[in-house]
Amino acid sequence: MTNYEVMSILDPALEDEKKDATVETVKGIIAAEGEVGNVDVWGLRKLAYPIQKKSEGYYVVIEFKAEPTLPKELDRRLKISDNVMRHLIVNKDEK
Repeated sequence: MTNYEVMSILDPALEDEKKDATVETVKGIIAAEGEVGNVDVWGLRKLAYPIQKKSEGYYVVIEFKAEPTLPKELDRRLKISDNVMRHLIVNKDEK
């Protein structure tokens, strides 16, 4: 299994329950085929440039281990989610 990290920026206008539900959904997608590691919630941060006319975002970083096929599926599911403004999946083992 390979070590990965996904950073996602959630819509700051969401209620806390929806933010938590979105994080749990991502963890569920990962847990289906991999292992969820450290979940680091950074909270509300100012964005470097506006995204969807918003100047702030709710940052969440999740470390996980998975087979190389999981990041493609996770990427696809995060792209169609209305709650996620941006995301980035990084292979931590790649040098």
